[in-house]
Amino acid sequence: MEKFKNVLITGGAGYVGSALIPSLLEKNYNVTVYDLYLYGNVFSHLKDHSNLTQVKADIRDKNKVLDAAENIDAIIHLACISNDPSYELDPNLGKSINYDAFFNVLDAAKKNNVKRFIYASSSSVYGIKNEENVRENVLAEPLTDYSKFKLECEKILLNFDEPNMERAVVRPATVCGYAPRLRLDLVVNILTIHALINKKIKIFGGEQLRPNINIKDMVRVYEALLSAPAKKINGQVFNAGYQNLSVNKIAELIKDTIGDPSIMFETIPTDDIRSYHINSDKIGEFLDFIPKYSIQDGIKSICKAHESRLIKDGLNNPLYHNIKLMQKVNLK
Repeated sequence: MEKFKNVLITGGAGYVGSALIPSLLEKNYNVTVYDLYLYGNVFSHLKDHSNLTQVKADIRDKNKVLDAAENIDAIIHLACISNDPSYELDPNLGKSINYDAFFNVLDAAKKNNVKRFIYASSSSVYGIKNEENVRENVLAEPLTDYSKFKLECEKILLNFDEPNMERAVVRPATVCGYAPRLRLDLVVNILTIHALINKKIKIFGGEQLRPNINIKDMVRVYEALLSAPAKKINGQVFNAGYQNLSVNKIAELIKDTIGDPSIMFETIPTDDIRSYHINSDKIGEFLDFIPKYSIQDGIKSICKAHESRLIKDGLNNPLYHNIKLMQKVNLK
């Protein structure tokens, strides 16, 4: 197995990065985090770690991205305005970060002879599908600008004229579970925190299928993509999602896991009819990847963090809700 020792992670101080970086450091990678740190420095306890470099900067700054990629073996590109509502607050801003700045990262990779580039896309690129199993070769029909630019960046990366740079795309499902930079605006997490605090779960629609992946498995996916031999990942797109449950089923699982019969359900009509059942067999076949963690494990981790008072004002604190924080900051 090849191992790329020096790894640059854009957006590394976000939800997934806050779990991924400590795990990579434990495995003796040299990690450079490139992030604006809008949600605070979740690595303050690691600031003296000899293998960690932190760069507080904007990926729209081409020269800083170029400098950060010096002596880097692999890039995991996580940085973006994440999810549709946050993107739609300011579509021009979203495009400048999610699409325009993508070329800065690619250019930095090429000029610094980066050997491997892993791009975090999204399973939302599929749009609405009737297939029981949406595989990577199914026609992607993104419904929003957020998803459309994710798909466009996939195509640009896979067709990029740099034969010496291995590249792979991952399309994660919705991530769930506790991490140091917690998001409580994702379906499992938000329904769990409402159940814990309000004793009521608001269900918008309910029949839509939502594929999920536990954040601990999401970390393992990126580690697998880093360590896999080139012939297994180069030029490939991988789904990463397990337990395709309806929103109703997720709500019932949360109530059962918490074990509080007083928790109530409130069903609210919605125009959000996105529903899909992604199939992640390919990453298992190519990389022998088997998920180890479940939605229920994610629910339990949120409950434990809540009980331990690690979550401060979970329903209102902008630190846990991307759209609320994006409304407070100026990224022009």
